[in-house]
Amino acid sequence: MRAAVLSKPGAIASKPLHITDFSKPEPRDGHVLLQVRACGVCRTDLHIVEGELPPLHESIIPGHQIVGMTPAGHRVGVSWIGATDGTCPYCRRGAENLCDSPTFTGYSVNGGYAEYALVRSDFAFPLPPSLDDLHAAPLLCAGIIGFRALRVAGVEQGERVGLFGFGASAHLAIAVLHAWKCEVYVSTRGASHRKLAESLGAKWVGSETEKPPVALDRAVTFAPSGDVVIAALSSLRKGGVVAINAIHLDRIPEFDYDRLLWGERQIRSVANMTRQDARDFLQLAAEIKMKPKATVFPLAQANEALQAVKADAIDGAAVIVP
Repeated sequence: MRAAVLSKPGAIASKPLHITDFSKPEPRDGHVLLQVRACGVCRTDLHIVEGELPPLHESIIPGHQIVGMTPAGHRVGVSWIGATDGTCPYCRRGAENLCDSPTFTGYSVNGGYAEYALVRSDFAFPLPPSLDDLHAAPLLCAGIIGFRALRVAGVEQGERVGLFGFGASAHLAIAVLHAWKCEVYVSTRGASHRKLAESLGAKWVGSETEKPPVALDRAVTFAPSGDVVIAALSSLRKGGVVAINAIHLDRIPEFDYDRLLWGERQIRSVANMTRQDARDFLQLAAEIKMKPKATVFPLAQANEALQAVKADAIDGAAVIVP
């Protein structure tokens, strides 16, 4: 099969992915071999390709937003969590997103920047027919993790919710918030992202650290920036919650506890997702006819797809179609 293979992490400008022939995976018990129909590009892929996440293998095929077809003709989706051990204390208490020994698609096992992918059967989710391949792919990480971030923030119907950063995940979260009849306030860099937020019905749009004109009940930060976290925290009412939807932050600046955190305001982190999150979100996405904005790249342009994501050169999501 053809695949985009990472052997040596490096700056995406140097095109570290090599498009080459690669051994097609052999089926084995408990797994299913998927013919990849589409694979969304995620910022986590950038962290892997550029080495911000340390390599686990000599070579790896990235990609963890996979839409694929099983040999039996069933269309399924695969996300970042490719497996859990099922036996650790977190799995036993229903918090499999915090599993002590998880498997990560496209990082600890080969992913979807390829013509075929071998995945664990119980982590492949049936996809509703109303979600076509191109528009289902970005939902499988950006969509699910954004949905989980709203849950971690404790969003309730009709609340005022801030989205700080407006890329692939936030532009899906806003559709969920509208379905929940929430008012959405967006702070984000880039004129094109602000224009997209306005077109998708945000009540107010400002720059990345600009404070919304009203106190927020909840906020979710999508940028890996401590300054953005402080901006979100400063926008909360008493008792409000900020959920940080980022794998890492550059730093957390010093801040005034009395002004920003006191009053039972809370900061929470969002770690991975559960299979129940995936099932609930995909059902909702079908019900509200979610259709993310997506730009298609062929497999041969996997490096260019990552470059576009890093440079914020596209609105919405990038999707590789083998």
